[in-house]
Amino acid sequence: MSLNSLLVELFVEELPPKALKKLGEAFAAGIADSLRAQGLVEVDAGVMPFASPRRLAVHISRVADQAAERAVAQKLMPVSVALTADGQASPALLKKLAALGLAADCLPQLRRAPDGKAETLFYDSVMAGATLAAGLQRALDETLARLPIPKVMSYQIEDGWRTVNFVRPAHGLVALHGREVVPVAVLGLTAGRHTQGHRFEAVQPVVSIRTADSYAEQMATEGAVIASFSERRAAIAHQLQAAAAQIGKVTVTRDEALLDEVTALVERPNVLACQFDPAFLAVPQECLILTMKANQKYFPLLDAEGRLTHHFLLVSNISPADPSAVIGGNERVVRPRLADAKFFFDQDRKRSLIDRVAALDKVVYHNRLGSQGARIERVRHIARAIAAALGQAVASVDQAAQLAKADLVTDMVSEFPELQGIMGRYYALADGLQAEVANAIEDHYKPRFAGDSLPRNAVGSVVALADKLETLVGLFGIGQIPTGDKDPFALRRHALGVLRILLEQRLAISLPHVLGLAAAAFAAEQISATVAVDVYRFMQDRLRVYLKDQGHAADAVEAVVCQSPERIDQIPARLAALQGFRSLPEAAALAAANKRIRNILKKVEGEPGAVDTQRLQEAAEHDLHRALVATEPAVLAALGHADYAQALTALATLKAPVDRFFDEVMVMADDLAVRANRLALLAHLGRLMNLVADISELSSESSSGSAP
Repeated sequence: MSLNSLLVELFVEELPPKALKKLGEAFAAGIADSLRAQGLVEVDAGVMPFASPRRLAVHISRVADQAAERAVAQKLMPVSVALTADGQASPALLKKLAALGLAADCLPQLRRAPDGKAETLFYDSVMAGATLAAGLQRALDETLARLPIPKVMSYQIEDGWRTVNFVRPAHGLVALHGREVVPVAVLGLTAGRHTQGHRFEAVQPVVSIRTADSYAEQMATEGAVIASFSERRAAIAHQLQAAAAQIGKVTVTRDEALLDEVTALVERPNVLACQFDPAFLAVPQECLILTMKANQKYFPLLDAEGRLTHHFLLVSNISPADPSAVIGGNERVVRPRLADAKFFFDQDRKRSLIDRVAALDKVVYHNRLGSQGARIERVRHIARAIAAALGQAVASVDQAAQLAKADLVTDMVSEFPELQGIMGRYYALADGLQAEVANAIEDHYKPRFAGDSLPRNAVGSVVALADKLETLVGLFGIGQIPTGDKDPFALRRHALGVLRILLEQRLAISLPHVLGLAAAAFAAEQISATVAVDVYRFMQDRLRVYLKDQGHAADAVEAVVCQSPERIDQIPARLAALQGFRSLPEAAALAAANKRIRNILKKVEGEPGAVDTQRLQEAAEHDLHRALVATEPAVLAALGHADYAQALTALATLKAPVDRFFDEVMVMADDLAVRANRLALLAHLGRLMNLVADISELSSESSSGSAP
């Protein structure tokens, strides 16, 4: 067995740029994993993926030409079935041996071994390891079948008879183990050592790869191709920064997705600086940036204040001695794109947003929930109610809610849906509306993704809440509930947005209350009767995930959330109070006692009544009751001021009487009246202990807490 490097390259027509990175990684990982599973690759072997617009390749070090032999134990059948009474092979065993190509005289070579409850016959043999040719053929077949191809093409191969399926037509296959070609075939291609370089700049159009290890160097020097996706990406990022520095006082708008896409479009990147007519800067910069990125794959340049400049960078696939023709061509191409954006902007401003609202009645939102116009009326209803509950200016909130979706029927947003809300703000300002209303029109979509900013003012926060609550309640109400990893309406994102606004902006309003307001905006026959409760439970789960992601301890999160808190804005203070409570020496004992109380009360039918002091018999009962009466006012007073830390600290005084009660009192007394009174005392204690959070969740005890 000899070890050497392995190179596999599949040369194809231009691959889809947005999928290239994943295709390259999957191609390399698939081949390496398959060969490793077959024993052909050393455990510590290096795997280098390559991916360019016209090739998928992988370089793997320490690959064997043949896998080592391995012992194989073939399970045959139980001895009771395999052998007759006199120890001879039964007909069933003879049939099994024949199927395996074994002679009847191999009976002495069979091994007996226990297999579960029965003794079983095994045939032990040594299997030759897979050859590299066979193993690589299998790896290629498996890998190509599993590639994450966005859309499969069918095409005829060169013989003119057979049709194959792949992401793009393939025209070449290289497979080298060291210097030797590995005889494999795929997609009608037979492996060799020849590939093609850059379309225009290769030293020679066909590159003959000498060895697996010389691939990257030969592709760069002879083929004028940087085969590694990551190296090409890094080269582009470096050139972009250098070009921006050359212009001076500008920065590149960093866009990871655009950088990946451009990397997938070029084989030998060459960044060039271009300009457009500064007059276009009168158009909102979001429009210009989007059209340059989406349509032309250009990198806009910003000044120190973050404003768009008339400079931009392009990534060319050629490096002519005189780049003026390339620069001039791209500057001519971008002009009509920017002119279109200016035309849309100018045309849209000829009509006010309020004049466009009626057109939303013709835009379908959902076939069971009506038009966007109907939806806006529901959002307005919810927004007004929330604003009134928060004591905010209802008029501004209502105006922003009414106009929030009006830009959906503008030319600019029809061309670039990504600009919804953003253009609404610009058009609102052009209509002379107040800045807080204009900003709310843009911000009502926020937060749009994890880590996104929140609405910048109170009006925007209320409209954002109303919009997201209407979406959640409406879609939940017609059964469009997320399942597993399927969430076509992004309801998890909407739920998280509501929670973040309530939490981070400390809005003093009940979540169940606003869900009820949202449900009331719909006709009763449109949605389910339990929708507000269903959405609240869904949001509780999202709340748990969010708080844990923020670094809060899982048991503390559960202690708060399991209480079904209505005021989401108070949760951070409750969690902070729990953190302080943990440090008290009495905390662990009180948490354990609370769990014990909960477990005792679980077994009791009905709700315990009030404590009857006349039925308190033991001294420990009297002591606990007196301690409760003395402590409760302090706890309630602290809660009245939202001082959760003080409320929990006050509970520390209960440790001694609680411990004594459980040591000296039999809760489940024979006298039913005494028993009921003691259960009432424990229920009173449990309620007081859990006003901030269910502190039993902080206990590490796993005992059932049965009564003494």
